[in-house]
Amino acid sequence: MLHDGSNAIVVDPGDAQPVFDALARHKLQLAAILVTHHHADHTGGVAALHAATGAPVWGPASERIPEPFTPMSQGDTAEIEVLGLRFQVIDVPGHTAGHIAYFLPTTAAQAPLLFCGDTLFSGGCGRLFEGTPAQMLASLDALAALPGDTRVCCAHEYTLANLRFARAVEPGNDDLTHYNARCESLRAQGQPTLPSQLATERQINPFLRSREATVLRAVRAHAELSADAGEADVFAALRQWKNDFR
Repeated sequence: MLHDGSNAIVVDPGDAQPVFDALARHKLQLAAILVTHHHADHTGGVAALHAATGAPVWGPASERIPEPFTPMSQGDTAEIEVLGLRFQVIDVPGHTAGHIAYFLPTTAAQAPLLFCGDTLFSGGCGRLFEGTPAQMLASLDALAALPGDTRVCCAHEYTLANLRFARAVEPGNDDLTHYNARCESLRAQGQPTLPSQLATERQINPFLRSREATVLRAVRAHAELSADAGEADVFAALRQWKNDFR
């Protein structure tokens, strides 16, 4: 949830009740609902919230989102203005075929914000349920190109599990070691690791680093890839390694 003290935007409300509780606790009116993709844990509360508040809903143009909603995809006019904020829409297929992300550039009051759903996690990325490895790699490239101080507001607190895998891929990455220690400390105190920062993710996230020599060597050794394997093949092998990692 993002709010200005009076009105709020909620992103990917999988359950309506926590949103109703937060609105009541902070004495807020719901002004908008943004949806990144169609999975139920991101849309389950949309219908109830819209029915109770009338808040408009925006979502991916090519996916089934609870009606009524305004379909959005990347393009010259792919912007949403709410609470005086102008969000840009970025197409990020991979986790689902029509997944989108919402990017709020720097304002006078705050650093950039990225609501990326299940495309990018801290230390990881979403599973490829509907898209291809090449699509997901291109989507992550698009997000990685955003400003380094962008706050990454992903949809799940998967950080420690993701970092355990990342350390298996790059055990010699000092940035990763330090970040893991900080995240372990936060979770021990009952605090979230999120939002992350994009500059940090570029340093520690293997899925943003699949072209780095250390990651390439690890993936090729693990998956027994040939030296001439393409970037999408390397990324696919890295994602499969994570799928099977225990």
